[in-house]
Amino acid sequence: MRFAPSIDKNLGQISRAVRTAVRRGADAILFPECATTGYGCDFRQLDRTALLGALNEIGRLAREHHVNLLVGTPLFRGNALLNCLLVFDRSGRAIYRYAKCHLTAQDRKVFTPGNALALFEIDGIPATALICHERRFPELVRLPVMAGARLIFHPNAGMDSLAVSRTKRGGRDGIAVRAFENAVPYVFANSVGPQGGGRWSAGDSKIVDATGKVLKLANNSEPAVLVADLNPDDATAHYAIEAMTSPRFLAPAWRQLVRKVRIQARQGIPTSPSFAR
Repeated sequence: MRFAPSIDKNLGQISRAVRTAVRRGADAILFPECATTGYGCDFRQLDRTALLGALNEIGRLAREHHVNLLVGTPLFRGNALLNCLLVFDRSGRAIYRYAKCHLTAQDRKVFTPGNALALFEIDGIPATALICHERRFPELVRLPVMAGARLIFHPNAGMDSLAVSRTKRGGRDGIAVRAFENAVPYVFANSVGPQGGGRWSAGDSKIVDATGKVLKLANNSEPAVLVADLNPDDATAHYAIEAMTSPRFLAPAWRQLVRKVRIQARQGIPTSPSFAR
């Protein structure tokens, strides 16, 4: 996705991409980090009413097309602003909210960090998520997979100089490795191309199977909709499961961490499950 300068225009792009993906048989559709606003947004001036209206519309799109939508968006919690992935089920209900825990220096100027790892279900399949910069923290994937997750969603928003962006192209991001080492499929949605203010995104959105094979890969210049089939039976998570038992001296610590992950993950269940009006 190439971010637009307004919520309305980003919503238009989201709507068109949903229709394209649904025509191609998609069951779950992932959009980049801060897809509703763009990552270059002046978050201090964010219009709460416009943002809520966009989220209501995304819920309506999920319901209309009977599809799961996972959308990166800022979300207010009281006066705090969180950098989130919001999950809508096929009925248009917002069923989960993951708040980015590891913030960049730019994030910390406006966002409050989350304090939970993600665990939710898509059509009965346990899933987890991380956001952008968090790819550098493998425990954010390994622990939820140990706790039962069998699918990884990763919204991203590259905002670099062109020179830095070029170094990130061609799949040099570790995502296929993360899928392989956990034996779980990985879906990665990034921004792409010029993002305004002299900043660029490397693109490379991709869908990776549980063996680490890249099934679909976008380019580095144009928006795209990628669709691929993922078989839930292939998500064995066997490396993560084995890691919980050997070496034996670590097993009790892993079990304790997994319990904490499951308990803390409940923070992501919204108290009000619907944005749709």
